[in-house]
Amino acid sequence: MMSGTPNPAHATGQYLIGGDLPVYRLGFGTMQLTGPGHWYHPADPNAAKRLLRRVVELGINHLDTADAYGPETVEHLIRKALHPYPPGLVIATKGGLTRPGPNRWEPVGRPPTCGSASR
Repeated sequence: MMSGTPNPAHATGQYLIGGDLPVYRLGFGTMQLTGPGHWYHPADPNAAKRLLRRVVELGINHLDTADAYGPETVEHLIRKALHPYPPGLVIATKGGLTRPGPNRWEPVGRPPTCGSASR
């Protein structure tokens, strides 16, 4: 982006997650960064990493992910593309589902599973 050009995400305004964590209203959902059937790695991991970098460059500071995306694929892409993380970047996750195969979701709401998904 050109210097002095406002980030598009900033025009959406902010809200507070949990009452004290500011993020812009325009976030980025990372589920589509996996392979077919939301399973394993994308066909072009380097393109996925470039997309993540571009998302942050556009001012988006809230990435939504889950350990079931891939499974455990998107978090690695995020780390490889963005670490060290820029100040203010929020990577939100969720748990309670497992991925036994492509296009398959199984609920697992046991406390140990949900707890490990949030770490």
